Amino acid sequence: MKQLLLLRHAKSSWDDPALSDHARGLNPRGRRAAAAMGQAMAAAGLRPAMVLVSSARRTLQTLDLLRLDGAKVEVLDTLYLASPDALLDAVAMVPEEVASLMVVAHNPGLHELAVRLAGKAALAASEGPALRLNEGYPTGTLTEFSLATSWDAAGPGGASMRRFLAPRDLPELADSVD
Repeated sequence: MKQLLLLRHAKSSWDDPALSDHARGLNPRGRRAAAAMGQAMAAAGLRPAMVLVSSARRTLQTLDLLRLDGAKVEVLDTLYLASPDALLDAVAMVPEEVASLMVVAHNPGLHELAVRLAGKAALAASEGPALRLNEGYPTGTLTEFSLATSWDAAGPGGASMRRFLAPRDLPELADSVD
């Protein structure tokens, strides 16, 4: 059984219009959300062995604030604003001995990938994580999937959704607006 964690970067700053989109960092709320998500992940025992992360500044800052000590990290330019297919291509390249993988990237590709992995049957659910996934994928949101097969076989309906956790679900951020 393999574990796939998908994390959208935390809330970014738009304060400097001279910065390129790729160079935008996190705003204060995003920094708080990323740190809180890292604490929630640790409390839940979610410790990926490997992380694939977009080369954008906001994804790198999000990853840094998670404090995933010991995880092998690969920074990939191809994950910047990647499509679901490009994200799946990156996942397919992960060595089979890796049991737990996290991808830190962007919407809309990340949300579309999560929907694709959950499959149509899961998305017909009237409650639980799949219903929340249908409603959107806010900044800083984490989804957890389990895969019964290899990384290169991940695809539509090929995973079981275990968790949907948005920053507003965390007690210390419950009053935040996404």
